[in-house]
Amino acid sequence: MKLSKYFFFLGMFLFSAGLASAQHETKLTVAQDGSGDFSTIQEAIDASKAFPDERVTIFIKNGIYREKVLVPACNTKLSLIGESAEKTILTYDDYFDKIDRGRNSTFYTYTLKVEANDFHAENLTIANTAGPVGQAVALHVNGDRCSFTNCRLLGHQDTLYTEGETSRQYFSDCHIEGTTDFIFGEATAFFERCTIHSLSDSYITAASTPKGKAFGYVFKSCKLTAAEGVKKVFLGRPWRDYAQVVFMNCELGAHIVSEGWANWGGTSRDQTAFYAEYQNSGEGAPSGQRVGWSHQLTKKQARQYTKDKILAPASVNEAAVNVWTNRATNNSSKN
Repeated sequence: MKLSKYFFFLGMFLFSAGLASAQHETKLTVAQDGSGDFSTIQEAIDASKAFPDERVTIFIKNGIYREKVLVPACNTKLSLIGESAEKTILTYDDYFDKIDRGRNSTFYTYTLKVEANDFHAENLTIANTAGPVGQAVALHVNGDRCSFTNCRLLGHQDTLYTEGETSRQYFSDCHIEGTTDFIFGEATAFFERCTIHSLSDSYITAASTPKGKAFGYVFKSCKLTAAEGVKKVFLGRPWRDYAQVVFMNCELGAHIVSEGWANWGGTSRDQTAFYAEYQNSGEGAPSGQRVGWSHQLTKKQARQYTKDKILAPASVNEAAVNVWTNRATNNSSKN
């Protein structure tokens, strides 16, 4: 009897140890067909170790994952890597009126919300498929040092919410599309080689950069395109008084209006916002008719708008910028 109890408890111990080990793996796979460790993205995130020493990478096989996904603040150093950007699709359809939580309903409409620092996503489509029904966020990010490579962010109004006064975010080779204010928020964000696609006549950015911040949104070497029939798009309007947005070395399509920028109706934010351009090209780029309160950077001013300066470490203990913005080619990094 005693011997049988011994083996029973030994078996339970080994089972528990094995389960804990599986939960704390640094490489996990999500597949809808059962061939992976998990069948949903959220299950894999929930099974990942909190505040890990090493980066945790979740590989996601092609499929349409209808989920509302949260990466909690404790899931730092997490990477979500899709099999392909076009076929690995995370989608949901919440929107302002559906959420119905009052004036802040927008902030609960996300398909994917990232609260954790040092997050990375690659080869994913993140979509809010609610359609043109008002505010409906696809991606909501308020973690720091978050990077996105070769991702497709699809929505209509408020596609990408860059939250967090101290948040730094990096988007490279991404496709971001929407209608009104489809890139908005207070974070410092650097967009490099991205396609910014407008689905209707409206505004691309609605920055709310905090007062005293050196940088807000910077778009470098991006391409601005539009759906057929779209002919009147503004680069941005200031959501808050000290909004900062700069487009540099970008190709602007004919849908960008000659004025370039718009004020937020009924406000004097044009007097405090900083909207600027530098060496843009394309039919929407000529600067002669831009609004008088916008700026064309000088060569000297433009030298301040580098990735290293915009996303600079907040302390001497932080990793260099090129460490966390190059995760696409080093997904096993411990940083």
